Amino acid sequence: MQQHVKPPREFDAIEMEVYSNRFMSITDEMGLSLVRSSFSTNIKERKDCSVGLFDGKGRLIVQASHIPVHLGSLQGGVAAVLENYKLEDIKPGDAFICNDPYLAGGSHTPDISILTPVFYDGRLCFFAANLGHHSDVGGGVPGSCDPSQTSIFAEGLRIPVLKIVREGVLDEQIVKLISTNSRDPLERILDLKVQVATNEIGQRKLVGLADQFGIATVEKAIEDLIAYSESRLRKRIREMPDGVYKGEAFIDGDGVGYEPCRIQVAIQVEGEGITFDFTGTDPQARGAVNIPKTALDATCYYTIKALLDPSLPPNEGMALPVTIVAEEGTLVRPKFPAAVGIRSTSCQRVVRAIFQAFADVLPKEKVFASSADMNATMIFFGPHKTREGNFVYLETVGGGAGASHDHDGMNGVQVHITNTSNLPAEALEIEYPLMVRRYALADGSGGEGYTTGGMGIVREVVAMTDGVRANASCEGLRTPADGVFGGGQGEVARLKFGTADGTVTDYDISITNILMNRGDSLFLQTPGGGGFGRASELTGE
Repeated sequence: MQQHVKPPREFDAIEMEVYSNRFMSITDEMGLSLVRSSFSTNIKERKDCSVGLFDGKGRLIVQASHIPVHLGSLQGGVAAVLENYKLEDIKPGDAFICNDPYLAGGSHTPDISILTPVFYDGRLCFFAANLGHHSDVGGGVPGSCDPSQTSIFAEGLRIPVLKIVREGVLDEQIVKLISTNSRDPLERILDLKVQVATNEIGQRKLVGLADQFGIATVEKAIEDLIAYSESRLRKRIREMPDGVYKGEAFIDGDGVGYEPCRIQVAIQVEGEGITFDFTGTDPQARGAVNIPKTALDATCYYTIKALLDPSLPPNEGMALPVTIVAEEGTLVRPKFPAAVGIRSTSCQRVVRAIFQAFADVLPKEKVFASSADMNATMIFFGPHKTREGNFVYLETVGGGAGASHDHDGMNGVQVHITNTSNLPAEALEIEYPLMVRRYALADGSGGEGYTTGGMGIVREVVAMTDGVRANASCEGLRTPADGVFGGGQGEVARLKFGTADGTVTDYDISITNILMNRGDSLFLQTPGGGGFGRASELTGE
């Protein structure tokens, strides 16, 4: 059925730019405060956090340029507030907290959202929102994320939508409940309080904006921004030929065993609308590689923006032309109580499948080879070096980006739906009883081609005391990044555990809760990206 085509609408491009940047500047200031004020290395050094602004109806106004997959949790959290609380029960000075993938729109338990309603003239007009990845919220393993977990109940504390601040008064009992369920309670207390304070910055700035221009003008600007993004994206979709374009990608295993899991997508372009249909994707996995709804939605919106209009203002409008079809009980729409802790790596493979499908419809100069498409993690747990208690150190390691028509793939970067920084070796060694023995590019790991895939990263961390526990996982230990148009595959990942006496054990599945004593090491090499075109084109053979 042909979709209804909306009549064209005129927009003032300068006005759109001014308001888009005003809202973005608020989220930038919130984000900088969140990073600079946080206590944990995961937020203050690695920037594993995101901020966003929503209107009183729960529609996205803007998300800062942080981590694309976090958009799903922020949207889901605001929607959960509006679904679970009557408007008369939401008061000025309140703030809400949540993380649960099944009850509160979260995507995995370590991502805790703080959502602050903003009132103007006694009316709920906005939400200031932020999310921080907390290094541990309890559960079966340090870090609360491990592919081998088989239930959401093993992934730490589940937080439905609760009021953490009531009319300006912080509920210390909720903070205590969360902190006592973490292996590093002090970090939880301090980071949560920073998150609450971060939204207060957004609240002040939004009220100031309404004071300056008038609330009616600001709300009209929001309507226009959303309509502008929708109109602009629909135009990009109209420029594509109608049709159904298919892609698929595989996850190394289900988190427990070695059988690959298949993600299949059929992308239907029709008029000015686009549908992502994941029918045919494998049933939900036994392990923690399943993808909750909000994470899948955010991933699809990311691909649309990245491939069709990278400068598209990130707001509710970019979702309106998009329909997502996913059958319940599958890898991309699991049923409760499926584990979802490693959803980010699976989302990367969704991107791989979508990029593959778009290769059939986009101009060749806009096509990319597959990237590392994973979210490799190294997690260490043990006695603190600088204070009482235990630490949980979490690191996600980048890989190689896929090559394109005009450029080699970037080396050693986070790709697609993740965007965290590395933890510098100096900060790691000051903070924890660990040492970075190797941190380098994996030479030659990118796929060959007319342009070459990016190289992965080698990272080896040594325990400097006895009694350290470690987890590690990396997608791509068995499934390499494919090249396009004759380009070569990138190298697969490598994961090794070495003891102080020189014994080395190779793994082709995740490492869970292994004991490290002084001198033992954990080695990870992440995958390289795929190449673009045949290398023979360079020599004219």
